[in-house]
Amino acid sequence: MRAIPAASAVALLGVAALALTAPAATAAVDGGTTPFGFSVTPATVAPGGRVTLGVTNCSSTATASSGVFDTVNIPAGRTALATVDWDARAGTAYQVTFTCNGVTGRTNLTVAGATRAPVAPTAASTAIAPAGVRGGLGGSVGGVTGGELAAGTALVVVAAAGAVHAARRRGSASRAH
Repeated sequence: MRAIPAASAVALLGVAALALTAPAATAAVDGGTTPFGFSVTPATVAPGGRVTLGVTNCSSTATASSGVFDTVNIPAGRTALATVDWDARAGTAYQVTFTCNGVTGRTNLTVAGATRAPVAPTAASTAIAPAGVRGGLGGSVGGVTGGELAAGTALVVVAAAGAVHAARRRGSASRAH
């Protein structure tokens, strides 16, 4: 009977851990002045960074354009990625214009502190030396998504609940003998 409150406590701890570790996602979103919705996520990005452009309630392909990235086509019901120019000025808010069925809406995209621009490759730097397999990248290749974080938290909660259940069974079994 006591396993359920213990499992509830463990589940609440898992949810709290998930809430505290989830990255805060900010987005520049339409203020409701157009018949369609649009967003730029994140609303602040470093030069050379990528943003996700989204449009809702648009029955055709929409476009997003800005002075800080090339014009991007956004298929109906989908999102698209845009790469911010490396020479974008840090601290500057650039206007992003979304167009759907001839109607336009605008929001801002702010460029964060400067990062180092990529070095143009030369003939000497593009030569690849023979080498073995590159291992050890593991989780360092990409970021953690919300789904992966939720799945990991769920596994921790299930393992903790199982441990509590096993400990209580073992305790009640030893008292019976």
